[in-house]
Amino acid sequence: MLVVFSLQAQVLPRQEMSGLVVLRDVPLEKVNVRNDDSGYTTSTAADGTFKIKVRVDEALVFTAVNLETRRVKITEEILKAGFVKAVMSETTVPLPEVTVNDNKGITAENLGIIPRGQRKYTQAQRRLREATTGGGIVPLNPILNGISGRTRMLKKEVQVEQKERLLLQLDGWFDDEYYTQTLKIPEDYISGFDFYIINDTDFVRALRAKNKTLTKFLALGLARNYLQDLEAEQK
Repeated sequence: MLVVFSLQAQVLPRQEMSGLVVLRDVPLEKVNVRNDDSGYTTSTAADGTFKIKVRVDEALVFTAVNLETRRVKITEEILKAGFVKAVMSETTVPLPEVTVNDNKGITAENLGIIPRGQRKYTQAQRRLREATTGGGIVPLNPILNGISGRTRMLKKEVQVEQKERLLLQLDGWFDDEYYTQTLKIPEDYISGFDFYIINDTDFVRALRAKNKTLTKFLALGLARNYLQDLEAEQK
């Protein structure tokens, strides 16, 4: 009888089970899900959910770009509940050293064209520096420009220039479907949302680091706040 029950357990049909994949409690889209025993595969929807057929003791493997591979073994408890949650984590891939130029020792500083260690300024930053520095025993430029308000105006120009650069970098970073379907941002408000998120310090840091996975994660939380603010303004 024990042999019969054992054989019956081995041929039990697979059951369809639901699941959710998250990164820091944020649902992840397009994560690959594979039953490592049967070979069945699927991927997560925009809300991070998926469905796949499994049996007890089979393993689900979760993979995605820039994420650590996650493996979850299906226990009797998980199968009975009919639901499994996979918590993903980010991964960093070390880049090999690349030689861009064999003549790396030849620079404008080494040739004496510019002084060593000289900082490179944008046009707005140069104007601000000129307005806030001066020569002589009592430098007049900073005093006069401070009185006239020109220094304050030039500081705003630098801030505007920095935001313009961030907006240019963000242009095309997400496709329209990601804005409207995943983030739920109305099409007419996409540009306004872009300006909203480049004012977030964490998002800007991730954008400058070109970490798309982290920017998507941060954008989800910022989108919720933006839509709440938008709803409040429209009341």
